[in-house]
Amino acid sequence: MKKGFTLVEIMIVVAIIGILIAIAVPGFLRARENSRGQACQENLTKIDGAKEQWALEFKHSNGTQITDSAAFLADPNIFGLNGYVKKEPKCPSSGTYTVNNIGVDPTCSIGTDNGPFIDHTMPD
Repeated sequence: MKKGFTLVEIMIVVAIIGILIAIAVPGFLRARENSRGQACQENLTKIDGAKEQWALEFKHSNGTQITDSAAFLADPNIFGLNGYVKKEPKCPSSGTYTVNNIGVDPTCSIGTDNGPFIDHTMPD
């Protein structure tokens, strides 16, 4: 008599592993998307802080218009080694940031269109 596993035993083990993977994968995907939303919220907070520091330094009041969000975000004096934030924030879900006027929260193009996951908006 030879020792070893039968085909049925191996199939049962493979089925159990498949069920465990089917249970775990959605949780991992959900956690990844939620962490992207949290990272985006942190980026928006950094953008808002840099914008407020810039406004204080140059004596701009609430409502001062920032006409070009892309130029503001690419300015090395604001987002660079010598700026208020070391590097320009990028949305981890490939959204784009709009800086908005002084006193108005910055926004992400993904916004609240992130389904059941954490929104890409400024935290409350």
